[in-house]
Amino acid sequence: MIGPQERWRKHIPAHPSYRCRRCAAPWPCRPARLALATAYRHDRVGLMVYLGAHLARALREQPDTHPALLAGQILYWVPRRR
Repeated sequence: MIGPQERWRKHIPAHPSYRCRRCAAPWPCRPARLALATAYRHDRVGLMVYLGAHLARALREQPDTHPALLAGQILYWVPRRR
């Protein structure tokens, strides 16, 4: 059985488009989100730091895209704490 880390590595962003290299959906795609949420299930801060680094890179690579759109794509899917 393939673990969440393996699934996550297969669904990585293509640069500069920030679309998934495997399924071409906007990254993080559903499989990447599931794998990331599983891999970081006990480290929400680490997940946000990781995604924040991707957001910073996406902002540099796509200067004509509105920052709120990129933030929505890359960050806003993370479940909130209860």
